[in-house]
Amino acid sequence: MERRKFIRNSFLASAATLTVGQSFAGNKNGNSLTESKPFNLDYAFHDGMFKNNAGEDFLEQIKWAYDQGFRSIEDNGMMARPVEQQKKIGDLLAKLGMRMGVFVITSDSWHWKTSLATGKQEWIDKMMKDCKEAIEVAKRCNAKWMTVVPGNFDRSQSHDMQTTNVITALRKGAEILQPHGLVMVLEALSDNPDLFLRGTHQSYMICKAVNSPACKFLFDMYHMQRNEGNIIANIDKVWDETPYFQIGDNPGRKEPGTGEMNYRNIFKHIYNKGYKGVLGMEHGNAKPGKDGEMELIKAYRDADSFK
Repeated sequence: MERRKFIRNSFLASAATLTVGQSFAGNKNGNSLTESKPFNLDYAFHDGMFKNNAGEDFLEQIKWAYDQGFRSIEDNGMMARPVEQQKKIGDLLAKLGMRMGVFVITSDSWHWKTSLATGKQEWIDKMMKDCKEAIEVAKRCNAKWMTVVPGNFDRSQSHDMQTTNVITALRKGAEILQPHGLVMVLEALSDNPDLFLRGTHQSYMICKAVNSPACKFLFDMYHMQRNEGNIIANIDKVWDETPYFQIGDNPGRKEPGTGEMNYRNIFKHIYNKGYKGVLGMEHGNAKPGKDGEMELIKAYRDADSFK
């Protein structure tokens, strides 16, 4: 699934008006797992993942997922939501003691164009504008992490010059976010070969060069399995610049256990290293309907049973 489509579909799934209900523990559909305690790691689901059991309203999905043991959410399209929806989501998360994972810093899909690698002022200005807007969004929904993708290659320039341009732009963004305690996390992707940022070592080098607590690495294990593999060893190499992970089995970009990746071992390794952050469930459901959603939760229970 291309990331643009993933973000678009996640946002479209939330088109219904969000309303805050009164009960945070009730499950109106009667479906629940006997083991509804919190997971060992903090997995963050996204809008639409549990809509068949909880309904179209994202707030109801949050309450339902809380009952299943989840304690965080992600919402790539948060910046495109109306302000009141952002506030309602943030208020509900605070009431439940849940965390907000990443949303994407972007206003016009500049992440998927030839942008920051060019060094052109127009793209730097767009990024700085979006970072300033992201500060206000983060306040409403209690967010700390925001995804940034530097865009596509600029084939007219050397790779070293493009890297320099990206570092320069990210430093400017970090200067805006750092005073507010916010962190942009760079995501290396595998969607197409035109994307500039593609690997762990490249991302790690850029984070070191930006040299700011406001610029770190988002380790999306699905993309890194496709681009380079060697997941556990590479996690260790970039650990000190990696405050955030995302999940998706390969092939297929579905829940753990549906592909070739041994997520129980990966989760155990991350847990044993002392990780306390969020792991975003940025993938689709392997099977449709209510039963498919329950099987997805069971898959996470199985992968999380490493202790």
